[in-house]
Amino acid sequence: MNGSNQSEQACQAFVDWLDRRVVAAGRGDGLDRLEVAPSGTFWLGRLACEEEVQKAAGDERSERLDPCAIGIRLRPSSPPSWSMSVIVRARGWVKDSKDGPDPDKRWWRTGLVEEKVPVSVGGNGGSFGSAQLAAAFAAVGAPGLTAEVRVEVEDWHQQTELVVQLVNTSPQKGVTDSHLYETELEISGLATVPFQLESLPDSFRYDRAVPAYGVNVGVDEVAPGVFRSTDTVSVQTRRPDYWDRTYPKPDLKFSVLAHDPLPQLAKLVDALAQYDDTHWAPAALDVRHDAEGWTDAMRAEADASAQAVFAELDRLRTGLALLESTPALLRAFQLMNEAIGDSTRDKYPDWRPFQIGFLLSSVRFLVEPAEEAAYVDTVWFATGGGKTETYLGLLLTAAFYDRLTGKTVGVTAWSRFPLRLLSLQQTQRFADALASAEIVRQDHKVGGAPFSLGFLVGQAGTPNKIVPTATAKDDEVTPESPGVPDKYQVLLRCPFCRDENLDMRFNRQRWMLEHCCKNENCRYANRALPVYVVDQEVYRFLPTVVVGTLDKAASISLQQAMRGLVGPPRGSCSEAWHGFTYADRARTPNGCLVPNCQGSLMGLPIDETRFAPTLRLQDELHLLRDSLGAVDAHYESLLDHLQHETSGSRAKIVASSATLTGYERQVDVLYQREGRVFPQPGPRAGESFWTVPTAQPLRRFVAVAPRGVTLEHVSDRTLDTLQRCIRELIDDPARVCAEAGVDPKDAEMLVSQYGTNVVYGSTLYDVEAAGRSLGSNNTVEGINVEQLTGQTEFDEVRAILERLEKPEKDFTDRVHVVAASSMLSHGVDVERLNTMVMLGLPLTTAEFIQTTARVGRSQPGLVYVLHKIGRERDAQTFRHFGPYVRQGDRFVDPIPITRRSRRVLDLTIAGAVAARTLMLREPASKQRLSTPEKLRVYLNALGLTPQEEADAVAAVFGLDGAEDSLHQQQILDWLKDWFADLEDPTLKTNFMSEIGPTPPMRSLRDVEATAPIHD
Repeated sequence: MNGSNQSEQACQAFVDWLDRRVVAAGRGDGLDRLEVAPSGTFWLGRLACEEEVQKAAGDERSERLDPCAIGIRLRPSSPPSWSMSVIVRARGWVKDSKDGPDPDKRWWRTGLVEEKVPVSVGGNGGSFGSAQLAAAFAAVGAPGLTAEVRVEVEDWHQQTELVVQLVNTSPQKGVTDSHLYETELEISGLATVPFQLESLPDSFRYDRAVPAYGVNVGVDEVAPGVFRSTDTVSVQTRRPDYWDRTYPKPDLKFSVLAHDPLPQLAKLVDALAQYDDTHWAPAALDVRHDAEGWTDAMRAEADASAQAVFAELDRLRTGLALLESTPALLRAFQLMNEAIGDSTRDKYPDWRPFQIGFLLSSVRFLVEPAEEAAYVDTVWFATGGGKTETYLGLLLTAAFYDRLTGKTVGVTAWSRFPLRLLSLQQTQRFADALASAEIVRQDHKVGGAPFSLGFLVGQAGTPNKIVPTATAKDDEVTPESPGVPDKYQVLLRCPFCRDENLDMRFNRQRWMLEHCCKNENCRYANRALPVYVVDQEVYRFLPTVVVGTLDKAASISLQQAMRGLVGPPRGSCSEAWHGFTYADRARTPNGCLVPNCQGSLMGLPIDETRFAPTLRLQDELHLLRDSLGAVDAHYESLLDHLQHETSGSRAKIVASSATLTGYERQVDVLYQREGRVFPQPGPRAGESFWTVPTAQPLRRFVAVAPRGVTLEHVSDRTLDTLQRCIRELIDDPARVCAEAGVDPKDAEMLVSQYGTNVVYGSTLYDVEAAGRSLGSNNTVEGINVEQLTGQTEFDEVRAILERLEKPEKDFTDRVHVVAASSMLSHGVDVERLNTMVMLGLPLTTAEFIQTTARVGRSQPGLVYVLHKIGRERDAQTFRHFGPYVRQGDRFVDPIPITRRSRRVLDLTIAGAVAARTLMLREPASKQRLSTPEKLRVYLNALGLTPQEEADAVAAVFGLDGAEDSLHQQQILDWLKDWFADLEDPTLKTNFMSEIGPTPPMRSLRDVEATAPIHD
């Protein structure tokens, strides 16, 4: 057994032990006595008495919160009557008098009641075993506790269903505690047929059969025809293998593809063709159609999928042919592989086949950009499968191709993330890849400016600009502002040498905020790294890749220097390190963005049509929904329009998504383009040419429906138990390792891998409450809690990530619990995070998929999903939790999005008019149009009318059809007011943004508080 397999087996055994301990804490297993009432302590296996539940509100929701019954729902295979054997297991808790044997712990746990109740029932149902169970409870020391097996027959369904329940019929008064504990129900001897999962349609890929459903519990079929209730629902997923070993695997090492890629790429394409013919040819589908009894709809679905699969194969063949026939593309591909190989630092030596498959299917956009711009290519692969590296491969190929074909400066790719706070780890990965590409560029003497990275997130993260102290206004950042420059450190380490000793400096001569490496042996020792984190520096230097948040696109309507992200700047400054210039303004009279610059305007170093971005990358496409998606749809169209008008081209758009559900419509609404996805799903769930399942554990999902106590109590006790287990492992490794069945030499590794827990909340309130509650309610001393949310300061995020990736030597000093919001679920990759407690089911299945993928990335993970069982959606998901996890993407709702929301249009008209003025009219006018007076004179001379501009804006937004007459009138009415303001001699503003009924949005996020989504 090799070391990695042994480590994985130790981790899986330890996860088993942790789960047993958490379930025991929830049920009371192994405890003999308690100081406090068990009804306020335990959350699993307990049943309130029926009388108490009936006296309460009496609705279904309240019954789920503290039920009096558990049950199993079955479909008998024959008509009545039916016979079965039902085994009931339960305990009670009894309170001694004050002078009992243990005055400090007066509550004691009874022996186990385990009774087999024979059941024979007709069409009217019935109750069974009451006297038998009452006698059994009395025999273990709990007289007065009673229960019965109750069978209800529901014959109004398509097929008759039996609900077999254990009901607590104990009296509410007359016993010290009327609850039953550690309850379990087991049914055998009844012939049944499976249910068909109602919430999902038939599909040729999936099995919808469900043997039984639980009522307030989960159900395991422990043997054929034997059904047993479970207090939690546990689902084990398996780690995939990224190659089907049926086919000879091509050598996809970075070093091989950097030297001689074509033979290996041909092997990959040939293997894919063979697989597709085997599994997707009409004859293969005919065999499955007959064997599996497909319906006509299932066959039609399979035929459509086969057509998409073979179209994908054709794209790979096209990509391979282009590499063979286009020397510049082949060289760019080879240089990219050398760079990625250097960037990984031997962490892994080769590509996963799907990554190379995507690159092959996509590279056509570099050679035939106009045709490929009509499509949005979406990478759809399990989180943790390597989507970011795939992005980087495509991005570096494009960057090298740009350099090799004459684009020696300017933005190759603008990569945008939908969250408010861009992940520093994502940014570091981009920086590492670009640094390696720059080393390769220098070594191979590829011309052009150094490859560089821009960080464009807005004032909440890094400064829009840095101004001289003497002229600073309000909250503008100056070189002397508190925390400058250190608070704006974005990189976690030097991307060239990976040394963590970075120095932040403000270079007054160049007027730049610089990351500098202090390692004397680094290629960039003691000089500024090619990374720009101030907005104006991004505009001045137009880095090769710009990463940023989605909402920053709103600046296209506010900042004329944003023109460099859609087209050519005005020119270059004659002063060294001042960079590109833009329109004249009061503070920048010569167009240079460096304060007090005395330089002169120079021409551009390349053809102005080459400045536009080659690529726009959109991460987490599924998050562009509702009002945010509607606003972004307008701004995406605006970006396309501006780029086409300034450069005659459109950027290629590549995206990633956690779901395929409804992606075609989403892409059409967002980008007015056709959507394509890679890779196409395989012929069966969980397997395709690109991935096959293995026996290796990935994550164990444990669904918990707390009973009788608050969700916060369960969260606290779960985390408390997990932390107690780790401390026991530290204090007594021999005993714990023996209990868990692992080698004691693995103890230190297990402490590292499972010593930090994540508690995840969908809202900021949940996250903050979890942190406070754990700090005050835990029984384990010294639990260190840190928060990671969109509100966490930049430098604090960096410090927390550093502590997580390189934990303190002493366990007591480490971060033990991370309370996190959605920030965690996008781009935060810490291999030590392997346990999670989820506070309620997230609002969307896509969020559930993304969030839980942050644990168990390299070792077996453990995820507790605490359902807010009073909510109908949580209750339904708990009922079919197994299929929910295994077929997660099928439970994702189609993305709700429209570009025809009139409330959203109210917010975006101003941005389109302002952007067209700044980016198109002002450069064309050869003069400043920064004040209403100057703009009025120019537009009057131009003869522009409200109707002409309204028609142009409607066309930009794709609202120029016959069905859009109301939107067109809305735009015209707005522009009539805008022109009226412009002509008003009493107008008292010098700012363009104050003309018209509404100002341009300052952030795309502004919509979230102001505009509900509707057509």
